[in-house]
Amino acid sequence: MKKVLLPMLCVCVLLLSGCGDQAVKARFDQFSRALAVRDDLCFDADLRAEYADKTVDFRLRCLRTPDGYTVTVLAPEIIRGISARMDADGSELEYDGLLLDTGDLSPYGLTPLSALPRLAETLTRGHMDSQWEEDGLLVLQLLLDDHSAATVWFEPEGMIPVRAELMEDGSVKVFCDISDWS
Repeated sequence: MKKVLLPMLCVCVLLLSGCGDQAVKARFDQFSRALAVRDDLCFDADLRAEYADKTVDFRLRCLRTPDGYTVTVLAPEIIRGISARMDADGSELEYDGLLLDTGDLSPYGLTPLSALPRLAETLTRGHMDSQWEEDGLLVLQLLLDDHSAATVWFEPEGMIPVRAELMEDGSVKVFCDISDWS
């Protein structure tokens, strides 16, 4: 009898753990669909970009409208106010004729200024690969395509992103602490 109960108990535990994953997936899918139909999105992030030979820090504001994305540099002070506009046709920088070359972090076009729009696109179009809990936060591993992924930490109550890591080909390129998500 004990030999029969033990395998049945293991199967029940596996099934119940899958139910939790499905509930989280349903919550993420609902969040993602709601984000996709919004006309606007605005959030700030303290961003650390990891190049092969250096690390750079920025504080950025990302604004999504029906026309595309605008990312504005809030810090460092020397380049404060520089904005990048990104849409389906490409991107452009604007600030009194000053050109900001941040350089690509990867062969797929990830830059510090494109990181927040990439994060928003991953939250909108990505699919959930795995989930876990860490420090009281819900953590989701999201896949955007064959090369791009993000790990995103959410406040579990409101599905509000508070931290993210953007990866390309399995290597973390950008670390973000997100604030003022609206």
